[in-house]
Amino acid sequence: MANKKILLLGPAYPYRGGLAAFNESLAYALQSAGHQVELVTYTLQYPNFLFPGKTQYSDDPPPADLEIERKINAVNPFNWIKVGLELRKRQADIIIAAFWMPFMGPSLGTILRLAKASNTHRIGLIHNIIPHEHRPGDRPLAKYFTASADSFMTLSSSVAEELKDFSEAPVRTSPHPIYDIYGESVSKEAARKRLALSQDGRYLLFFGYIREYKGLSLLLEAMADDRLTEQGVKLILAGEYYGNEEKYEAMIDELGIRERIISHTRFVSNEEVRYFFGAADLVVQPYQTATQSGISQLAYNFEKPMIVTRVGGLPEIVPHGKVGYVIDQKADELADAVVDFYDQDREEHFQAGLRTEKSRFTWSGFVAVLEELFPV
Repeated sequence: MANKKILLLGPAYPYRGGLAAFNESLAYALQSAGHQVELVTYTLQYPNFLFPGKTQYSDDPPPADLEIERKINAVNPFNWIKVGLELRKRQADIIIAAFWMPFMGPSLGTILRLAKASNTHRIGLIHNIIPHEHRPGDRPLAKYFTASADSFMTLSSSVAEELKDFSEAPVRTSPHPIYDIYGESVSKEAARKRLALSQDGRYLLFFGYIREYKGLSLLLEAMADDRLTEQGVKLILAGEYYGNEEKYEAMIDELGIRERIISHTRFVSNEEVRYFFGAADLVVQPYQTATQSGISQLAYNFEKPMIVTRVGGLPEIVPHGKVGYVIDQKADELADAVVDFYDQDREEHFQAGLRTEKSRFTWSGFVAVLEELFPV
């Protein structure tokens, strides 16, 4: 395929979080495939009153060898017009717009409409078409965005299916690639020493932003199971509360599990990520809803077995019995899985499966599927 001039619109440095990491990794992969890539990110992504965390910005150094421009104001229509007309002058072959919530529909949809030159193909990169936490107006805002794209890339078949209600444009699907930008794996011994944990302890990990749909309540209920108490299983909470902090903290006390919770309820820097995964035996994702998850791909990268709920695209990513467990949204099933993992000594078996399965989730493979949408 001929090399393309590509504009990639979405979160990127200095913004932090999984979406920025995804776009930066995708830009590197596109460059490795021989394409010319410019990242166009936000000057204002969310108004502060809509952002549930403490800050939107990263303290890490900027990624090397990427061209990142801050141009898009998500709430200023005059900016959308200006940016769209400016991008049209660049005569890009491909414009890829990352879409993850309907709030971004008006800005990205307007920019895509105005940025289209005669040779430009516009791709909507859909993480979620309808958000996990629904709000009034979600569908019309998402529809406004989808009407501006010529084709779509999704990260799970469940999102591809949902997309049929919004557009008849061509769709390709490839799973979320592995996040491999957080440094080399560290041994369990070194990670636990870094985090001041017991070397012979049993540790579960709940990682990432703590939001209602991620099902932390279910995991806390499971932690109160007598069998987990008897086995001394502890839970590492590593991630910033995005609302409902009081609810979860009260629940921890009511269940009497405070002494078995290791709380790092703050944003985890890129440098720290490998230590939290390194220290854990199992990564637990007890989600109420899901499409795909970057946390699963972090677990693959660090070869950590998983427990996930049977929702959205998670069972596509985590083969039950090979790399971990797929369970219903029941606290006793979650506890059963934890007990089985330790009693049957499943760690080595699952790690062998992880090493085999992770070959499905390469960035080069993702780009190859994405390129199927590029005009010849």
